[in-house]
Amino acid sequence: MVSVKEMAEARRALGSPLFADLAGDARVSFEFFPPKTEKMEETLWESIQTLSPLGPRFVSVTYGAGGSTRERTHATVERIARETHIPAAAHLTCVEATREEIDQVADDYWNAGVRHIVALRGDPPRAGEKYASHPGGYENAADLVAGLRKLHPFEISVAAYPECHPDSPNAAADIDNLKRKLDAGATRAITQFFHEAETFFRYRDAIAAAGIDAEIVPGIMPVMNFASVQRMSAMCGTAVPSWMGRLFEGLDDHPAARQLVSATIAAELCRRLYAGGVRNFHFYTLNRAELSYAICHLLGIRPKGAAKAEAA
Repeated sequence: MVSVKEMAEARRALGSPLFADLAGDARVSFEFFPPKTEKMEETLWESIQTLSPLGPRFVSVTYGAGGSTRERTHATVERIARETHIPAAAHLTCVEATREEIDQVADDYWNAGVRHIVALRGDPPRAGEKYASHPGGYENAADLVAGLRKLHPFEISVAAYPECHPDSPNAAADIDNLKRKLDAGATRAITQFFHEAETFFRYRDAIAAAGIDAEIVPGIMPVMNFASVQRMSAMCGTAVPSWMGRLFEGLDDHPAARQLVSATIAAELCRRLYAGGVRNFHFYTLNRAELSYAICHLLGIRPKGAAKAEAA
């Protein structure tokens, strides 16, 4: 027997023209990591040039555990701010640094024209260690947000965890922590990646019930293979649905086919989120443009005239 829910889903699928009539009213942002080599730097800048005509709200650049990529992050963010018209956002963490050191980094960003910080607690510098705040440093992300607010009128994004941060005792405590970050002055929250739209919708309902009305942007990670999905998901406590493994089955030696499957999975996730009222998306690009560009195209996002001319 076909359930009522399955029938309703089938009617929606048959009655809609597969993305073709989306209004193009979605807004996107992209995340990159600082390159380690000259070749990786070329790939990064090719990706930025490919994605910039889509008119992203901002692009962010990550910051390694313990501030291990501090200089490379700063150089990448500064170059984006200097050479493009895209608002650049710099990740900043509390790990392995005093308040004075972090404040100096934030001042340097402000003086370089960067007006957006992604404020994070950060991970321990050595895998497997329990997080501990640095002596004389910021205690956590909420404390960091409050400190940044005292320095400059930054736009501040923080992290949200639809499936609970691994260090949180439970979902309620995790939502309380998100509320503290927003109350401290954060502008919005960007979620950890997840694999099913219902995960985000349940979380959206839970934070609304907790009295949070700030913008919560779903983080989308188009990934190239199932092994990387499992590895990254295990690190951040994200559930991997069994159907995903079945979709990647037999594709280990077919990278082009894997990319098509990956794009399909991520695009379908975005379609369901869009149908549920989501209009802002944040893509974890892994410094590759193709998948994110294709998904944005399916969402009805086209190159902006001015940006297209600049890129040419």
